Amino acid sequence: MLTYSIRRLLLSIPTLLFISFVIFGLLQLAPGDPMAQVPLTVPPEVKEKMRQALGLGEAWYIQYWKWLVQFFWIEPQVLIDHWFGTSFSEGKQRVISWQTRSPVMDIVVQRLPQTLWVVGLAYVVGILIALPIGIYSAYRHYSIFDQTGTFVTMIGFSIPPFFTGPLLIVIFSVYLGWLPSIYDTTHVVNDWASFKIQFQQMIMPVMVLALQTTAQISRYMRGAMLDNLNQDYVRTARAKGLKESVVVIVHVVRNSMIPVVTVIALGVPAIFGGAIITENVFKVNGIGQLLLTWLYANDLPGVMTLTFIFAILIVLFNLIADVLYGVLDPRIRYD
Repeated sequence: MLTYSIRRLLLSIPTLLFISFVIFGLLQLAPGDPMAQVPLTVPPEVKEKMRQALGLGEAWYIQYWKWLVQFFWIEPQVLIDHWFGTSFSEGKQRVISWQTRSPVMDIVVQRLPQTLWVVGLAYVVGILIALPIGIYSAYRHYSIFDQTGTFVTMIGFSIPPFFTGPLLIVIFSVYLGWLPSIYDTTHVVNDWASFKIQFQQMIMPVMVLALQTTAQISRYMRGAMLDNLNQDYVRTARAKGLKESVVVIVHVVRNSMIPVVTVIALGVPAIFGGAIITENVFKVNGIGQLLLTWLYANDLPGVMTLTFIFAILIVLFNLIADVLYGVLDPRIRYD
């Protein structure tokens, strides 16, 4: 397993380099000019100096190489400095946002806790709800519970977040007045009353994201369970006199989790992408809203950095899913 993991990590390096090149190329071909927002009163020679200061006058391969070195070499040193209090990155040139003239990674790290609070909690809640629903729906398939779960999951699949979010705001904020409609990122939790306010403003964005997660994972779990419930090893386990709970949980659920692990692992980067819309609806000051802000401002360094972070998450969690296969199924061996 260790050899396989190391080999996959080494293979992921050229994969990520190719992805970064594709992202850079697409952003270079995208329409728009970061100087378009500069007032018309600014003289052309000043605009040209501003373009040179942003590095827009350099060749595309020089811009790409600088970003690559800054992202893979300088930014990791900055994170080490932050965690261990060292000074390896002092005076190094970092990836700078064209809009704010601040280091991109500092802005991302500042916004990340808000996203993790909402997105991370929503994903955990969605998994904890989806797995029991999928297991019980398969075990009692075509029952009232199964049919109700199928109906609810179809709604979760069909309704997008940009509709579910405003709908919940209208119901719970406008008409009922139970929950705040906007996520207050300046709120500080220091006692029970402030924690209650924080919990209330997190309910709706977590519900929107957890609904899609629950719908997807519960259907995969149900399908995998139905495939395994009629297998020969299940009949053999029952013939040996094992308890039904042991047969279902130890044998059926464990084997059914193998395809579901892929969905759960690859869903982590996908839920961050879905949070872009949800964060914008509820005004959560996270990386999703940050990406939209940089897109509107044609801030290529910021957009490229965030997009590439999403790509790293996809490659990383794909590797985690492959490793978990061997943990769940002893028959799978990579070495």
